[in-house]
Amino acid sequence: MKKFLILLLLFVSNCGYQPLYVGASNEELIFQEMNLQGDKKINRKIISALNISENSDNANFDELLLDSKKSKQITSKNSKGEVISYKMSIETNLIIKDKDGKIRNKIFIVDFSYNTKDNKFDLAEYEAQIHNNLIKEIIEDMIIYVNFK
Repeated sequence: MKKFLILLLLFVSNCGYQPLYVGASNEELIFQEMNLQGDKKINRKIISALNISENSDNANFDELLLDSKKSKQITSKNSKGEVISYKMSIETNLIIKDKDGKIRNKIFIVDFSYNTKDNKFDLAEYEAQIHNNLIKEIIEDMIIYVNFK
């Protein structure tokens, strides 16, 4: 039993596992100009999570364009015409213009399908939680895109 535990410990500790964000630095991204369009709440969360600021004197990049949209669609109804399920999706278009004139453009889309609830208050809380989770997922994708491209 002891030999098995020692071998297991050796294999697990030497597998080369590294967390996904080990190379991701949390440096401040400074832009000369920022254009934010669409959903303000989504844009604010992205700006604060990515540590983005605007400063014309000390900029790393030339321009940032961030366009976010949230949509909620009915995906199914029962025979009475009552809604059974929804699909919430968030689409964010990120355009970064470098000082060299390079333009990096990426569209991030995440969605989630869920069933309705009888209590409208519970449904509103659940939708707010889904909204926050979708924004977090987009932020994680953006961190990978900005730091590893």
